[in-house]
Amino acid sequence: MEYLSFEGRVNLRNPKHIFCLLEDYGTDPNDIPDEPLYIYFGRWIADGQRELIRSHSVKNRHFIGNTSMDAGLSFIMANHARVKAHDLVYDPFVGTGSLLVACSHFGAYVCGTDIDYNTIHGIGKASRKNQKWRGPDENIRANLRQYGSEKLYVDVLVSDASKPIWRDGVLFDAIITDPPYGIRESTRRTGSQKDSVKPSEDYIGDSHVPVSMAYHLSDIFTDLLNFSAQHLVIGGRLVYWLPIYRPEYCEEMVPLNACLRLVSNCEQTLSSHTSRRLITMEKIKEPEETDALAHLSDPHFSPYQGHNAFREKYFSGISKRTLTGKEETNKMAANGGE
Repeated sequence: MEYLSFEGRVNLRNPKHIFCLLEDYGTDPNDIPDEPLYIYFGRWIADGQRELIRSHSVKNRHFIGNTSMDAGLSFIMANHARVKAHDLVYDPFVGTGSLLVACSHFGAYVCGTDIDYNTIHGIGKASRKNQKWRGPDENIRANLRQYGSEKLYVDVLVSDASKPIWRDGVLFDAIITDPPYGIRESTRRTGSQKDSVKPSEDYIGDSHVPVSMAYHLSDIFTDLLNFSAQHLVIGGRLVYWLPIYRPEYCEEMVPLNACLRLVSNCEQTLSSHTSRRLITMEKIKEPEETDALAHLSDPHFSPYQGHNAFREKYFSGISKRTLTGKEETNKMAANGGE
């Protein structure tokens, strides 16, 4: 480091300045180069809050489920939404409330909805190993209580995201969510394929309770963006995950809305053929009647139907990898294990 011409003595025990050398090997864990793509040298400016990843680990949380969001990703989403004290944050697919925990850490009031009655009420089968049923203290409120932020917990409700229960008008400073993809959690909404079948006139049974039916991903994202356009404050942000099949991905697959500006589009690789994009959007104007006409005439606002086949493509990729592995094993056996 002599070429840097630093003056003064080096104090390793109590340094006034810390300098770092960072090597960048890209973002694809399946394609790591032998040499770094870039090398950065700079001065350490400040410490972050990475200790929150450990202190808020889902392993130590009271209430978890199959789809509980990793603590690190939850805080990244809260940062993308610019969550701050006294904000009101909403998650329409709240699950076990991992995103509410992260947002409440920054002082925001939090609330959410989910179609799963058992998850909202913290009842049913447990997700932990060697535990059959959930205990009395396994619920979303208990999660916030665990981290000292129960006072910021507004409430959670059983509700269908395709049929919003909220009054018209601006309500939320941020909407942060991880919609179901149909992999670990089914994509369902209330309704029935037999809605057109009416009971006979002499039917005296109980009132009909709607059953669930498929909720296509394209419809989920369209409803989510429309809801955000209606209920976010100006400058408020929508942050959500968009699952994609990597071989077919292009920018046109990201849903758009005339009232929302795309701020960022980041990728988290899940496998060689799938990933999910962290989409951040900001509300720039209130909805107008002309926006509905624009959505019908402009192809940029048309929902991308290819999202609906994500589940089939996801498992198709797994089947191909499994089949390839078996073929390699058979080939090696035929060659005497070489």
